[in-house]
Amino acid sequence: MNLFDLTGKRALITGGTHGLGMAMAEGLAQAGAELVITGTTPSKMEEALQYYKSKGFKATGYLFDVTNEKAAAENIELISKELGDIHILVNNAGIIKRELATTMSVADFRQVIDVDLVGPFIMSQLVVKQMIERQEGKIINICSMMSELGRNSVSAYAAAKGGLKMLTRNLATEWAKHNIQVNGIGPGYFATSQTEPIRVDGHPFNEFIINRTPAARWGNPEDLAGAAVFLASKASDFVNGQIVYVDGGILATIGKPSNEN
Repeated sequence: MNLFDLTGKRALITGGTHGLGMAMAEGLAQAGAELVITGTTPSKMEEALQYYKSKGFKATGYLFDVTNEKAAAENIELISKELGDIHILVNNAGIIKRELATTMSVADFRQVIDVDLVGPFIMSQLVVKQMIERQEGKIINICSMMSELGRNSVSAYAAAKGGLKMLTRNLATEWAKHNIQVNGIGPGYFATSQTEPIRVDGHPFNEFIINRTPAARWGNPEDLAGAAVFLASKASDFVNGQIVYVDGGILATIGKPSNEN
């Protein structure tokens, strides 16, 4: 099990103050990693750090917007001075704006692309400098089912996540010679506070997801922890440019007829 031991490693998780980012951060901490959490909301940061510390994890928070190149650069420098090198980067921060392509504003489209695609590029470019010097590092980009599939009202999100998939492959290609692995995780449909209103019994979307997923359930946030630990650890040292879909089997199937058990 030493292959999965992250003791002595420092993991930076963007948007690690809630939801799936917090679940992955907790998994990394359980494997021994020190946590560095970024966010933009002071109250959420305070709550997240209290939670991590209540679990006995070492965690430090930094408030900045990953799309702000200047602020990101200043904070990466500050983290390096205050804590030391970043060994693992998880590009998790993201947004979604649900709007049909016919009515979505260009400003909203650009904002989604900026946060979900440009942000990971900025963070990766900044952190990889120290990884190249060290000749070792792990970068994990949080992609999506929408990196592969289309759906009404999420054109900007799907474009960004599809782009993030290809950015993952290209960065892996460029940086593999420095013993840096760049991979992605593609979560399926997960039970979070955001999806709670549509997960009630009888809700059409809840029925759709359960019927569409071979595992016949929503994912639990902790279901992502194993994939995150694997891609952050020595166990994945020869895995590069891959997207690991944690989706209960959705992408493996065409689905089933509505009358099939």
